[in-house]
This record gives sequence, C-alpha cells and structure tokens, in this order.
Amino acid sequence: MGTFFIDTDTGRVATFRQLSAAGLADPTTSPPRPWHRIQASADASTLWYAVLRKQERGIWLGTLTFRHGDHHSLLLEQGWGEVPLDEIVAFGPAAPNEVSERDEELGDAVRILGELAALDDEQNA
Repeated sequence: MGTFFIDTDTGRVATFRQLSAAGLADPTTSPPRPWHRIQASADASTLWYAVLRKQERGIWLGTLTFRHGDHHSLLLEQGWGEVPLDEIVAFGPAAPNEVSERDEELGDAVRILGELAALDDEQNA
C-alpha cells in the first residue's frame, strides 16, 4: 500500500498515492496541513496492518498497528477505531451530507487511478 496520511480536521485517511493523484503532494512535496503522515513503515500493507484513528482534543490522530496483535487490541480498548478499507479506497467526503465539489473531484480522480492500476495489473499478469 505505502504511506498513509490522516486529515487532522476530518479524520479522513488517504495514501500518498491518492493525495498525489489529487494534486496535493508529489515526490518532493508532502501534502499540506491538515494532512499529517501516519508514522509507520513506508511499505505498510493493509493485509498486515490496521489503520486506526482517534479524536483527541479536537484533532484526529492516526496510527498503524499489526492486525490482531496485542497492541491492536489495546488500542481498540482505549477508544481507537479501525478505519474501514472501503473508506480509504473511496477517499470520499468526511460525512455523507458533506459532499463538496472538491470532494467529488478527488473521489473521481482516485477512482480513475484505481481503474488504471487494475488495467495495468491485468496487462502485466
């Protein structure tokens, strides 16, 4: 998967690739605030890791932890919530009623990139 970022204002999670596709980052520029990098291995995969988030003092925090391990269980007990993979893939609005034109454009860009990646995978298989 790669590097994950959390929007500290809304709690949305996206990958670096998604933010790059949306024009918010490139290989030499990190995404601007409110996006914050979730500290973890740069090649973290959601196959092995769970992306968790928790709101503290008005901002959203994010972390990655091995799935089904002791640390994962502890964080869940402490109020952290696992971010559904569908939400990361969709990179949609913060809430169902908060769809802005920018959110729609970002979602469209991410969907198109996903389709292109799937086509590329098929061609390389």
